[in-house]
Amino acid sequence: MSEFAGTGKRENTVALQVDVFWSFRSPYSYLATPRMVALEKIWDLNFCVRPVYPIAVRLDGWFKNANPMWLPYLVRDVMREAERHDIPFMWPRPDPILMDMATGTVSKEQPHIHRLTRLGVAAAERGRGLPFIYEVSSTLYSGRTQNWHEGNHLRGAAARAGLDLTELDEAIAREPDRYEQVIKENEEAHRKSGHWGVPTFAFNNEPFFGQDRIDALLWRLEQNGLQPRA
Repeated sequence: MSEFAGTGKRENTVALQVDVFWSFRSPYSYLATPRMVALEKIWDLNFCVRPVYPIAVRLDGWFKNANPMWLPYLVRDVMREAERHDIPFMWPRPDPILMDMATGTVSKEQPHIHRLTRLGVAAAERGRGLPFIYEVSSTLYSGRTQNWHEGNHLRGAAARAGLDLTELDEAIAREPDRYEQVIKENEEAHRKSGHWGVPTFAFNNEPFFGQDRIDALLWRLEQNGLQPRA
Protein backbone atom coordinates (compact mmCIF):
# COMPACT_ATOMS: atom_id res chain seq x y z
CA MET A 1 0.00 0.00 0.00
CA SER A 2 1.45 3.37 -0.98
CA GLU A 3 1.54 6.16 1.60
CA PHE A 4 -0.17 8.30 -1.03
CA ALA A 5 -3.01 5.87 -1.68
CA GLY A 6 -6.45 7.19 -2.53
CA THR A 7 -8.68 8.61 0.15
CA GLY A 8 -11.91 6.78 -0.59
CA LYS A 9 -14.29 6.55 2.37
CA ARG A 10 -13.89 3.53 4.66
CA GLU A 11 -16.63 2.87 7.17
CA ASN A 12 -16.36 1.31 10.64
CA THR A 13 -12.65 2.04 11.00
CA VAL A 14 -10.90 3.28 14.12
CA ALA A 15 -8.01 5.71 13.85
CA LEU A 16 -4.70 4.18 14.87
CA GLN A 17 -2.91 5.97 17.71
CA VAL A 18 0.83 6.63 17.74
CA ASP A 19 2.63 8.22 20.68
CA VAL A 20 5.25 10.76 19.61
CA PHE A 21 8.00 11.65 22.07
CA TRP A 22 9.16 15.01 20.78
CA SER A 23 11.46 17.87 21.86
CA PHE A 24 11.49 21.56 20.98
CA ARG A 25 15.31 21.46 20.92
CA SER A 26 15.57 18.60 18.44
CA PRO A 27 16.10 19.58 14.79
CA TYR A 28 15.11 16.05 13.79
CA SER A 29 11.81 16.50 15.65
CA TYR A 30 11.25 19.66 13.62
CA LEU A 31 12.05 17.89 10.35
CA ALA A 32 9.58 15.10 11.16
CA THR A 33 6.68 17.38 11.97
CA PRO A 34 5.57 18.52 8.48
CA ARG A 35 5.31 14.89 7.41
CA MET A 36 3.31 14.02 10.52
CA VAL A 37 0.84 16.78 9.62
CA ALA A 38 0.60 15.52 6.04
CA LEU A 39 0.12 11.90 7.10
CA GLU A 40 -2.74 12.74 9.45
CA LYS A 41 -4.54 14.29 6.48
CA ILE A 42 -4.06 11.18 4.33
CA TRP A 43 -4.50 8.36 6.84
CA ASP A 44 -6.93 7.47 9.60
CA LEU A 45 -4.14 8.07 12.08
CA ASN A 46 -3.64 10.23 15.17
CA PHE A 47 -0.23 11.30 16.43
CA CYS A 48 -0.47 11.73 20.21
CA VAL A 49 2.16 14.35 20.96
CA ARG A 50 4.02 13.77 24.24
CA PRO A 51 6.59 16.54 24.76
CA VAL A 52 9.77 15.67 26.65
CA TYR A 53 12.79 17.67 27.71
CA PRO A 54 15.84 17.40 25.44
CA ILE A 55 18.66 15.09 26.38
CA ALA A 56 20.75 18.07 27.51
CA VAL A 57 18.27 18.59 30.34
CA ARG A 58 17.36 14.95 30.98
CA LEU A 59 20.95 13.67 31.25
CA ASP A 60 23.32 15.87 33.23
CA GLY A 61 26.73 16.16 31.59
CA TRP A 62 25.69 14.44 28.37
CA PHE A 63 27.33 16.99 26.06
CA LYS A 64 30.57 16.93 28.03
CA ASN A 65 30.84 13.19 27.45
CA ALA A 66 29.70 13.11 23.83
CA ASN A 67 32.10 12.07 21.08
CA PRO A 68 33.63 15.29 19.64
CA MET A 69 32.64 14.16 16.14
CA TRP A 70 28.96 13.99 17.13
CA LEU A 71 28.06 17.69 16.86
CA PRO A 72 29.77 18.40 13.50
CA TYR A 73 28.08 15.35 12.00
CA LEU A 74 24.69 16.33 13.42
CA VAL A 75 24.94 19.80 11.87
CA ARG A 76 25.93 18.34 8.48
CA ASP A 77 23.23 15.69 8.56
CA VAL A 78 20.46 18.06 9.63
CA MET A 79 21.31 20.51 6.87
CA ARG A 80 21.41 17.66 4.34
CA GLU A 81 18.06 16.23 5.47
CA ALA A 82 16.43 19.66 5.38
CA GLU A 83 17.70 20.21 1.85
CA ARG A 84 16.65 16.71 0.75
CA HIS A 85 13.08 17.26 1.98
CA ASP A 86 12.96 20.93 0.92
CA ILE A 87 12.31 22.12 4.48
CA PRO A 88 13.73 25.53 5.45
CA PHE A 89 16.18 25.22 8.32
CA MET A 90 18.28 27.43 10.55
CA TRP A 91 19.32 26.85 14.14
CA PRO A 92 16.97 28.82 16.44
CA ARG A 93 18.09 32.20 17.68
CA PRO A 94 18.16 32.11 20.62
CA ASP A 95 18.82 28.42 21.22
CA PRO A 96 15.98 26.90 23.29
CA ILE A 97 18.72 25.50 25.59
CA LEU A 98 21.08 27.79 27.49
CA MET A 99 24.50 26.17 27.25
CA ASP A 100 28.16 26.88 26.53
CA MET A 101 28.76 25.10 23.23
CA ALA A 102 32.54 25.22 23.70
CA THR A 103 32.50 23.34 27.01
CA GLY A 104 29.16 21.52 26.84
CA THR A 105 28.11 23.08 30.13
CA VAL A 106 24.32 23.33 30.38
CA SER A 107 22.82 26.01 32.60
CA LYS A 108 20.69 24.91 35.53
CA GLU A 109 18.24 27.68 34.62
CA GLN A 110 16.35 26.89 31.43
CA PRO A 111 13.50 29.38 30.96
CA HIS A 112 13.00 28.78 27.23
CA ILE A 113 12.81 24.99 27.09
CA HIS A 114 10.80 24.76 30.31
CA ARG A 115 8.18 27.14 28.95
CA LEU A 116 8.06 25.58 25.49
CA THR A 117 7.73 22.03 26.81
CA ARG A 118 4.99 22.94 29.25
CA LEU A 119 3.16 24.81 26.49
CA GLY A 120 3.41 21.70 24.34
CA VAL A 121 1.80 19.66 27.11
CA ALA A 122 -0.97 22.22 27.51
CA ALA A 123 -1.62 22.22 23.76
CA ALA A 124 -1.75 18.41 23.68
CA GLU A 125 -4.24 18.39 26.53
CA ARG A 126 -6.46 20.65 24.43
CA GLY A 127 -6.29 18.31 21.47
CA ARG A 128 -4.01 20.64 19.47
CA GLY A 129 -0.63 19.08 20.15
CA LEU A 130 0.41 18.45 16.55
CA PRO A 131 -0.72 21.83 15.16
CA PHE A 132 1.05 23.56 18.05
CA ILE A 133 4.41 21.82 17.68
CA TYR A 134 4.23 22.34 13.92
CA GLU A 135 3.64 26.07 14.19
CA VAL A 136 6.08 26.69 17.04
CA SER A 137 8.90 24.56 15.60
CA SER A 138 8.45 26.30 12.25
CA THR A 139 8.78 29.63 14.05
CA LEU A 140 11.98 28.46 15.74
CA TYR A 141 13.73 26.57 12.93
CA SER A 142 12.57 27.93 9.58
CA GLY A 143 15.00 30.85 9.61
CA ARG A 144 12.22 33.37 9.16
CA THR A 145 12.19 34.50 12.80
CA GLN A 146 14.91 35.83 15.07
CA ASN A 147 14.28 36.39 18.77
CA TRP A 148 11.32 34.03 18.60
CA HIS A 149 10.86 34.41 22.37
CA GLU A 150 10.06 38.13 22.08
CA GLY A 151 7.12 40.09 20.73
CA ASN A 152 4.16 38.16 19.34
CA HIS A 153 5.98 35.33 17.59
CA LEU A 154 4.80 32.58 19.95
CA ARG A 155 1.38 34.18 20.26
CA GLY A 156 0.98 34.08 16.50
CA ALA A 157 2.14 30.46 16.34
CA ALA A 158 -0.35 29.48 19.04
CA ALA A 159 -3.15 31.33 17.25
CA ARG A 160 -2.39 29.53 13.98
CA ALA A 161 -2.70 26.28 15.94
CA GLY A 162 -6.11 27.35 17.24
CA LEU A 163 -4.94 28.26 20.73
CA ASP A 164 -4.64 31.34 22.95
CA LEU A 165 -1.12 31.78 24.34
CA THR A 166 -2.31 33.81 27.32
CA GLU A 167 -4.76 31.08 28.31
CA LEU A 168 -2.02 28.45 28.05
CA ASP A 169 0.47 30.48 30.10
CA GLU A 170 -2.13 31.19 32.77
CA ALA A 171 -3.10 27.51 33.00
CA ILE A 172 0.54 26.55 33.46
CA ALA A 173 1.10 29.28 36.07
CA ARG A 174 -1.79 27.88 38.11
CA GLU A 175 -0.42 24.31 38.11
CA PRO A 176 3.30 24.29 37.29
CA ASP A 177 3.95 21.13 39.31
CA ARG A 178 1.23 19.22 37.48
CA TYR A 179 2.72 20.13 34.10
CA GLU A 180 6.15 19.03 35.29
CA GLN A 181 4.61 15.76 36.42
CA VAL A 182 3.07 15.18 32.99
CA ILE A 183 6.47 15.79 31.39
CA LYS A 184 8.06 13.28 33.78
CA GLU A 185 5.33 10.76 32.89
CA ASN A 186 6.03 11.36 29.19
CA GLU A 187 9.74 10.79 29.78
CA GLU A 188 9.07 7.56 31.67
CA ALA A 189 6.75 6.34 28.91
CA HIS A 190 9.45 7.31 26.40
CA ARG A 191 11.99 5.17 28.26
CA LYS A 192 9.58 2.26 28.48
CA SER A 193 8.92 2.48 24.74
CA GLY A 194 12.47 1.26 24.17
CA HIS A 195 14.41 4.37 23.15
CA TRP A 196 15.79 7.63 24.54
CA GLY A 197 16.13 9.83 21.46
CA VAL A 198 13.65 12.14 19.75
CA PRO A 199 11.53 11.95 17.81
CA THR A 200 10.50 8.46 18.85
CA PHE A 201 7.21 7.08 17.51
CA ALA A 202 5.73 4.32 19.67
CA PHE A 203 3.03 1.96 18.43
CA ASN A 204 1.96 -1.20 20.27
CA ASN A 205 5.04 -1.03 22.51
CA GLU A 206 7.39 -0.84 19.50
CA PRO A 207 9.66 2.21 19.08
CA PHE A 208 10.58 3.84 15.77
CA PHE A 209 13.37 6.35 16.40
CA GLY A 210 14.03 9.24 14.08
CA GLN A 211 12.36 11.12 11.27
CA ASP A 212 13.94 8.59 8.90
CA ARG A 213 11.91 5.73 10.39
CA ILE A 214 8.48 7.09 9.46
CA ASP A 215 8.32 4.75 6.46
CA ALA A 216 8.99 1.78 8.75
CA LEU A 217 6.27 3.05 11.09
CA LEU A 218 3.80 3.26 8.18
CA TRP A 219 4.70 -0.29 7.14
CA ARG A 220 3.86 -1.51 10.64
CA LEU A 221 0.66 0.52 10.76
CA GLU A 222 -0.46 -0.95 7.42
CA GLN A 223 0.03 -4.41 8.92
CA ASN A 224 -2.37 -3.32 11.66
CA GLY A 225 -5.14 -2.10 9.38
CA LEU A 226 -4.18 1.48 8.58
CA GLN A 227 -6.82 2.97 6.27
CA PRO A 228 -7.10 6.17 4.24
CA ARG A 229 -8.89 8.94 6.07
CA ALA A 230 -12.48 9.36 4.94
